[in-house]
Amino acid sequence: MITLLLHITNAEPVKIDVDDMPSPTDIMIVGRNPRDRKDKEVEWLDEGVTTVMFPWSRINMIQVMPDPDADTEFPQLWRND
Repeated sequence: MITLLLHITNAEPVKIDVDDMPSPTDIMIVGRNPRDRKDKEVEWLDEGVTTVMFPWSRINMIQVMPDPDADTEFPQLWRND
């Protein structure tokens, strides 16, 4: 499972879970378990919604969140001394 953080036009970002990365040829992104960036319920969705569909035209940017269970270490590209 892959977690994406969708930055949506005129709305707060939404985290969703997907099985596969979306393709540029897709017309929308379908995801499960919608939540805000702090993993809380999204206020503008109705209670009990488990699957959402967003058209590409509403998405400004997508962040692919790191897998918390993976042992992957990302190189430090900058230092904050």
